[in-house]
Amino acid sequence: MNENDDDKPGRPGPMLTEVNQRKNRGRLGRDVQSKIGQQLRAMYDGVVNEGVPERFNEMLRQLDEPQKKDGGAT
Repeated sequence: MNENDDDKPGRPGPMLTEVNQRKNRGRLGRDVQSKIGQQLRAMYDGVVNEGVPERFNEMLRQLDEPQKKDGGAT
């Protein structure tokens, strides 16, 4: 049987570094994540449903025109 460092009796467990401690503290439960998602959707549903303003559609059409005149070559 090969003996490695982890098999030695009396050896302390893994060192808890600041990164490990922060990682465990920063996690949100699924219920909290779900609630945040619901609130974000409620806030931004109106923006999504507004659609694209007509002036932006017109700008996009104007940008497409030179390509049509050139035969679609870029």
